[in-house]
Amino acid sequence: MTFQEYIASIRDKRITVIGIGVSNLPLIRRLAADGCRVTACDRRERNALEAAGELEGLGVTLSLGENYLDDLQADVIFRTPGIRPDLPPIAKAVEKGAVLTSEMEAFFEVCPCRIVAVTGSDGKTTTTTLISELLKAAGKRVWLGGNIGHPLLCEADDMDPDGFAVVELSSFQLMTMHGRAPDVAVVTNLAPNHLDVHRSMEEYIEAKGNICRRQGPGQVTVLNRDNGIAAGFAALPGGEIRWFSMKEAVDNGVFNESERLISAENGKRAELMAVSDIRLPGRHNIENYMAAYAAVRDWVSPEILAETAKTFNGVEHRIEFIRELRGVKYYNDSIASSPSRTHAGLLSFPQKVILIAGGKDKGVPFDELGEDIVGHVKKLVLTGLTRDKIRQAVESRADYRGQPPIRVVEDFREAVLTAAEIAEPGDVVLLSPACTSFDRFRNFEERGRFFKQIVMELK
Repeated sequence: MTFQEYIASIRDKRITVIGIGVSNLPLIRRLAADGCRVTACDRRERNALEAAGELEGLGVTLSLGENYLDDLQADVIFRTPGIRPDLPPIAKAVEKGAVLTSEMEAFFEVCPCRIVAVTGSDGKTTTTTLISELLKAAGKRVWLGGNIGHPLLCEADDMDPDGFAVVELSSFQLMTMHGRAPDVAVVTNLAPNHLDVHRSMEEYIEAKGNICRRQGPGQVTVLNRDNGIAAGFAALPGGEIRWFSMKEAVDNGVFNESERLISAENGKRAELMAVSDIRLPGRHNIENYMAAYAAVRDWVSPEILAETAKTFNGVEHRIEFIRELRGVKYYNDSIASSPSRTHAGLLSFPQKVILIAGGKDKGVPFDELGEDIVGHVKKLVLTGLTRDKIRQAVESRADYRGQPPIRVVEDFREAVLTAAEIAEPGDVVLLSPACTSFDRFRNFEERGRFFKQIVMELK
């Protein structure tokens, strides 16, 4: 089915789009331009919605504010990923016969080319971007999108059947993904995450498993051998299993042996490159490269992998080097919205760092973060709603004897300035919050850019 055919199949139906954000705005515009009856719902009030006037001009009916779902009458409902599919108004509409879908689910149905999909608790954006870069370096046409911030549905009709759609998928997107399976599915790792939205860890894992649950012959599943939960997905019905591992040799996939990446296939091994050639810092980025190459080895040569590793600078907000001032280096890891992500960030540096952490709670315990901080942090600056919880997790450890010293600062700017003030030549200042940004910022990107702005203003 083409995108045009898909639009034609729903043109005469009552269509409701829940969430007027990045992923849904192009869809709403396209549906309205193609003559569909569209109601767009959003919790925000009209004065907080820049596109309100434009959408009404296109003939879109708006339902806004606190009671935005009170009168949900629809035949087709497009759900934004942040909205649970079992909210009572949505569940009631589905019981009455409404079809619940999303921009990404519809894209999977109409995409004319191969789909490579990536999910995981950590590393999925970098791995998704790496896969895109490797395929482009191999001369392939690539469309990069999904949870990485770029919706693809409205571009489907312009895609080359010989190309690749490379998409990052969140657990929220995957909760209701029950249609077409990706040609290649990658699971970077799984750890407790988003437990402020998911009802349990079991629900979170169940959602993630949807990325490969419907795969079959001719399709590929790439899994982390070192992560017990992700490795467990090998038991799901699916396609060919390819592994990646930092700890042990695998018979099909990519592994690290004596600081060299090795590819294994059909009983044969081939050396790919030295780990030291990877420009991005951190052991977790070695895993990202292994996962990416296992996903694309059918189309990308080892030479392209090695060249990309030497030149690729990484993705914004992911251990992003900002500047060096008076011998102090500043890094932006605002993407680290979970303790496991901050764990990876801390292990990316050979020295103890000055860490800025704290934000909004996701329902994830900070016990292991406390251990990481005691072992890998020289000085700790805490801010945000979780500042006291993180402090307690550190100070309650038996091996905490006043090190690292802790500064608690309510204001985010002051926290950054405090970190700069206590830093000495040779230090690393790392923003790696271990929490979401929603106590003060719209998203982690806004938090990261504000951090960079403050750092660049330092004299």
